[in-house]
Amino acid sequence: MVGVAVSCPRCGGPVRPPDLMHTEWRCDDDGPVPPLHMAEHVSADIVASVLATVGKAQEDTGRPQVPAWCPWPLPPGWTMTGVAWAGDDRTGVRATAVACSGPSPLRDGPADLVFVAEEPGIGLGNYLGGLPGLDPGALIADALGDEGLPAGDHGGPHAKIKVGGHPSPLWSVKSPEDRSAYAGEARGMWLYAIAWPASAGYLLAEHVVLHDLSEWLPPELVYGAPSPYLQGRA
Repeated sequence: MVGVAVSCPRCGGPVRPPDLMHTEWRCDDDGPVPPLHMAEHVSADIVASVLATVGKAQEDTGRPQVPAWCPWPLPPGWTMTGVAWAGDDRTGVRATAVACSGPSPLRDGPADLVFVAEEPGIGLGNYLGGLPGLDPGALIADALGDEGLPAGDHGGPHAKIKVGGHPSPLWSVKSPEDRSAYAGEARGMWLYAIAWPASAGYLLAEHVVLHDLSEWLPPELVYGAPSPYLQGRA
């Protein structure tokens, strides 16, 4: 595959590959990390190649498959704009991210959504969401409030989407003002939905169905210009 940028999944900074002294990829700030690989362009062939890379890494290492969640069908006017994965062929893939872009639901201009699936302790979803720490567990607990109910809301999660055919609750967690971030769990892994601008999170109040692209890549999927959000550059 041509055109892959490699960086730290926790800060977006540079990483160094394994060498004679170290068996793991390393970030100067975050230490050993599973490297984040981001395809610099997106097309049907590139996405298929990424999914094959992820699947082979999991098969070779015996790790569970990490879903690549994408809304399907896409909302009207939306396109898929990026794909990334964290891990390598030695330790397996630990996280995936899929970016989509389209018209903002509440105001003129574009909107972007990134969906992250990751194992505990990776930190990619927290990094892209502008959240502290490596996992959203404490943030979800804060969103639930002291009595186990959403703060300021006495009736269930902030977003209910269907993931892999099953209803999955997502909780709105505190994030920078330029975006909104939702977190939950699906298939035993953390699931994040991060939206720019913040008002684009309204899309999650609609009927959103997430499909795992590793199970089937829809031939009708439309691709757009690469997203600037997968490495936190925007």
